[in-house]
Amino acid sequence: MTSFPLAPVAFSGESRTVPPDAPFNWLRQGWAVFAADPGQWLAMTVLLLVIFFGLQIVPVVGSLAAALLMPTLIAGLLHAAQRLGDDGRFDLADFFAGFRRNTGPLVMLGLLFMAGWALILLVVMAIAGGGIAGGVVAGIAGQPGVGVGIGVAGFFLAFVLKLLLGFPLCLAMWFAPALIYFNGMAPVAALQASFTAGLRNWLAMLVFVLVLLVLGFFALLPMGLGFLVLIPVLVGALHASHKDIFLG
Repeated sequence: MTSFPLAPVAFSGESRTVPPDAPFNWLRQGWAVFAADPGQWLAMTVLLLVIFFGLQIVPVVGSLAAALLMPTLIAGLLHAAQRLGDDGRFDLADFFAGFRRNTGPLVMLGLLFMAGWALILLVVMAIAGGGIAGGVVAGIAGQPGVGVGIGVAGFFLAFVLKLLLGFPLCLAMWFAPALIYFNGMAPVAALQASFTAGLRNWLAMLVFVLVLLVLGFFALLPMGLGFLVLIPVLVGALHASHKDIFLG
């Protein structure tokens, strides 16, 4: 016999395919989010950068803490974008929303991201490290020309490997904080759903990455100050893409 009220159905992580020009709409929405309250977004962005680079100053532990907390901080920014859409306003305290809801899974996501990058670096060193070491040895042995050639080839191979192996990890991480914070998914399930959605929308994601590279270049020109605007726009675009691609 059915009992009421019915229990809510758990979010499955189902995603849909969007057209290749969808990123332009995400970025338009991201700009609208920033333009709604530039002062608050600039304050949040400065706070994010202060926390991130402040932690980097602490040897070893600081970098680990920054990686662990980054999904939680991103969740706070996404919460602010969501509240702006729902209530028409938000405040600086929303930046810490990730520390009040689903904090454990968000920190675990940061841990999984760290583990993924550590594994990638081990693979890269195992494959390309020999070439780099061989170049150094050849240079010491009195063959600088050969050493430079081998060393450059080793560095190039390491760069290509990190790019090829790092892209799937970044694809899995892209929607994961939003899926954990808004949809209550477990970290591994969120990574899987994000990766599947990214593959399903590979053309739209490629367009998005290329546009971001161009925007990032222009953001660097005024001594990097453009990132104070680009980061909030990117947060708004991430929030829009999550709503656009994921059903439920």
